[in-house]
Amino acid sequence: MIPMQRTVIFGATSAIAQEVARQLVVRGGALYCIGRNSAKLDALLADLRVRAGSGQVIGGEEADLNDLTRHESLLLSAEKALGGLDALLVAQGSLSDQKSCEVSPDLTVREFNTNALSAISILTLAANKMEAQKAGVLAAISSVAGDRGRQSNYVYGAAKGALTIFMEGLRNRLTKVGVSVVTIKPGFVDTPMTASFDKNGVLWSNPEIIARGIVIAMEKGSGEVYLPGFWRFIMLVIRHIPSRMFNKMSL
Repeated sequence: MIPMQRTVIFGATSAIAQEVARQLVVRGGALYCIGRNSAKLDALLADLRVRAGSGQVIGGEEADLNDLTRHESLLLSAEKALGGLDALLVAQGSLSDQKSCEVSPDLTVREFNTNALSAISILTLAANKMEAQKAGVLAAISSVAGDRGRQSNYVYGAAKGALTIFMEGLRNRLTKVGVSVVTIKPGFVDTPMTASFDKNGVLWSNPEIIARGIVIAMEKGSGEVYLPGFWRFIMLVIRHIPSRMFNKMSL
């Protein structure tokens, strides 16, 4: 099991990341949380400090993670506050409005930045640190949407697909020096991001269950993880639908 006593979470105010933070604190870990929404971040830090034991470090700061120039200083702040770094989770993201993106190149690029490039920037910096220390775990929340482009969300899916491929290459590089790279692929999750969706059906999960899976995957250094696990089989089927048939479907 990989020790996760000192963890930094980027995008910490997302519903899933908040649950991950709570579960890590209960396990006795020190945390540094970075999020864009200052009110949500303050509430999260206050909640974590109530749950933490004496001597447990709980810190954080507000930041717009689309500002790539801040990533290095944020990472340094986290490392200084925690006294080192065992684990890093990248959790920021936004569910793109596909129709709006189709008429706005600027919005499409901004969504790609939020869901892929900002994460890739953070992971690049953190990978070099962990490669030098020859230990640690890097994790990022991608999505099952990145497994195949679909008309209903291909901007979001393309960004998550890019993140997934980046993580795969990073894993191939860092495994040799003892650093684990974990790609998280959740399916449908009941969060504020999916508030407008019809959530009837058995495929929906909740943030607490997904967070539990993330913590376990990071401790094990599991590589690529679908959450819940049945999504691996669903996406296996979807990926293997012939293109001629797939292009006639409305997915």
